[in-house]
Amino acid sequence: QVQLVESGGGLVQAGGSLRLSCAASGSIFSINGMGWYRQAPGKQRELVAAITSGGKTNYADFVKGRFTISRDKAKNTVYLQMNSLKPEDTAVYYCNVEGRLSSERYTLPFNSWGQGTQVTVSS
Repeated sequence: QVQLVESGGGLVQAGGSLRLSCAASGSIFSINGMGWYRQAPGKQRELVAAITSGGKTNYADFVKGRFTISRDKAKNTVYLQMNSLKPEDTAVYYCNVEGRLSSERYTLPFNSWGQGTQVTVSS
């Protein structure tokens, strides 16, 4: 089992900044990719940013130049630094981690989601 604990959401004015964190724990053998998604009311969940084990990053066009994803491999933690926030960034942000679990004889793939953290940007 893998547990993801998110933190860092909150209420901020437009133009402000927030930093989200997501720490993964459990019988983790390896982590391949980590990412952040968001879901606004009435909308589908969408990718915000992702980072591979090698450090390659991918951003949605609507956050390029404003958000930065990073990871601390030693802590199995991924971060999302969000700057120049806009009211349209208001959503629940979810962490996603995929990798492999340790077991007695072999490793097993996993793909886990965090519980979500609310980000609200006021105009």
